[in-house]
Amino acid sequence: MDSLVIAGRAFRSRLIVGTGKYKSGEETAKALEASGAEMVTVAVRRVNLDRSKESLLDFIDPKKYFLLPNTAGCYTADDAIRTARLGREVGLSDWVKIEVIGDQKTLYPDVAATIEATRVLVKEGFTVLPYTSDDPVVAQRLVDAGASSVMPLGAPIGSGLGIQNVANLRILREIITSVPLVVDAGVGIPSDATLAMELGFDAV
Repeated sequence: MDSLVIAGRAFRSRLIVGTGKYKSGEETAKALEASGAEMVTVAVRRVNLDRSKESLLDFIDPKKYFLLPNTAGCYTADDAIRTARLGREVGLSDWVKIEVIGDQKTLYPDVAATIEATRVLVKEGFTVLPYTSDDPVVAQRLVDAGASSVMPLGAPIGSGLGIQNVANLRILREIITSVPLVVDAGVGIPSDATLAMELGFDAV
């Protein structure tokens, strides 16, 4: 199988793993090892950045995993931009998964704010991977803003409902061909990941 290539960087695994739902750092480390993933997302706002104290980062080997900071918990473009800058300033990465939430209950994205944050951060030299809706018009605007990948939801964040929007994702895949597409959110079981690949997506 060909490598997943984002912004010129190649990954053997097409699985991107989050770190928000484990009980402990030890459990996180075991889950990452079992997953075979190479890219790991970490919420900048939820990690202890004071390295003199125990932090989730102590359980993620930077020689083994590529760290992708995210802006989870942000509700405005300005907040997401500040959070991304903080992640870079403390040495996490100049890559960032942008999340700007528009609705607290469903955690659906604020797509206008996401586009704005993407545009600003790309100009500042970030490699931006935005979490977004399955709207192909929005996806194209993110690509036009300089996104290195687009990450549409398959179902609400944390729901584990599987891919609920097959028709929309098919349309999005047909339209967006210049950057990798990653199904983000809703993937609950291995067959959900398989379906994403069958739809032509590059990673989950």
